Amino acid sequence: MMLGGHSTGPERFGTPIFGVSEVSGLICDLLDDARLRRIWVRGEVTNYKNHASGHRYFSLSERNGRSSAVINCVMWRTSASTLAFAPKDGMDVLAWGSVEVYEPHGRYQLIVREMLPAGLGERHLMVERWKQELDAEGLFDPGRKRPLPLFPQRIGVVTSPTGAAVKDILSVISRRYPADVILSPTAVQGEGAHVEIAEAIRRIDGLADVIIVGRGGGSFEDLFAFNHPDVVRAVAACRTPVISAVGHEVDTALCDFAADLRAPTPSAAAERAVPERREVLRELAGCEERMHLLVHSRLAASQSEVEELRERMRPGRLARRINERMQRLAEHDDLLRRAAVARVQRERSALAELRANLEGKNPLAILERGYCIVEAGGRVVRSAASLAPGERVTIRMMDGRAVAVVEETTYDENL
Repeated sequence: MMLGGHSTGPERFGTPIFGVSEVSGLICDLLDDARLRRIWVRGEVTNYKNHASGHRYFSLSERNGRSSAVINCVMWRTSASTLAFAPKDGMDVLAWGSVEVYEPHGRYQLIVREMLPAGLGERHLMVERWKQELDAEGLFDPGRKRPLPLFPQRIGVVTSPTGAAVKDILSVISRRYPADVILSPTAVQGEGAHVEIAEAIRRIDGLADVIIVGRGGGSFEDLFAFNHPDVVRAVAACRTPVISAVGHEVDTALCDFAADLRAPTPSAAAERAVPERREVLRELAGCEERMHLLVHSRLAASQSEVEELRERMRPGRLARRINERMQRLAEHDDLLRRAAVARVQRERSALAELRANLEGKNPLAILERGYCIVEAGGRVVRSAASLAPGERVTIRMMDGRAVAVVEETTYDENL
């Protein structure tokens, strides 16, 4: 009897005999299940050891009434270096990884790649789920982002009225640019803070040219309200451009992705919201200088043009130029007249030559010298042989015709 084609030893009582490595291989194959890959496992840390190599060895246990379950875990040095807390025995944690079999010892274990305190871990998972949902709604689309106004008159601020963030923002804006600041106060952490923040955003929308939403640094728990979908949707729905400034540079909240601009700190947000007054004044001074140079250049060019026109329009010079033009006009007129006469003469000569040529070829011109044309039967008689005695002929002369009858025809023997 064969089981999965692994049996190599003899059978006894119809049962195959497996080698240890075969059994370990079977267990490895059975545990190679997608349901045991890339999973989150919650449990209590026990037998925690921080090895000198940097690897972490421990177990996760769970009690359910009188029964309990334990799974061995290992977290390699590369993954352990990213831990943001120090695990201890008895701590409730969330571990993320895959179940694998260590064949030489024939035992399975959870290879942990990420670990979080249970309460904090659940919130991290919640934020990841919110991020996927909000991204699917298109709220993080870069094409939605709008440019900030270059010279805003009013800056809206949504933050705690007693926190350090509002003081930093007021200090930066007062130093950089003469803009009014409108505060829409709200709680920035704690239970229900997300409701207040969303309402504060809606309350100030349309009253300022740009809005700063944020707070100072803190833990993940402190910044959690700025991850809430209510706050993200309020930022995305805002008609006024929004700068998100939550925590420090390393902190990231979901409202950062929905805002038109993300600033690393509230102070940096204030710097992005308004221009630097000294830079604006320097730029204006440069524009003024360039404008003065351009005006002076145009005036100098216009003055030179006026002087040139004035020189041209002086009475004596103008009269001289008129006389020169009149002289040139008279010369051109004389040239045109002579050219016209010469052209007429050439055309007349050509016409006379053509007329003489035509007259020389005119058959009637010979009649003026005493010759005549004899016609018989409507055709010109060219030979005496074509006439017969008694035949009527027409004789055409210069000034008329005559009709005659042929009495006799003779031939000229010399022709």
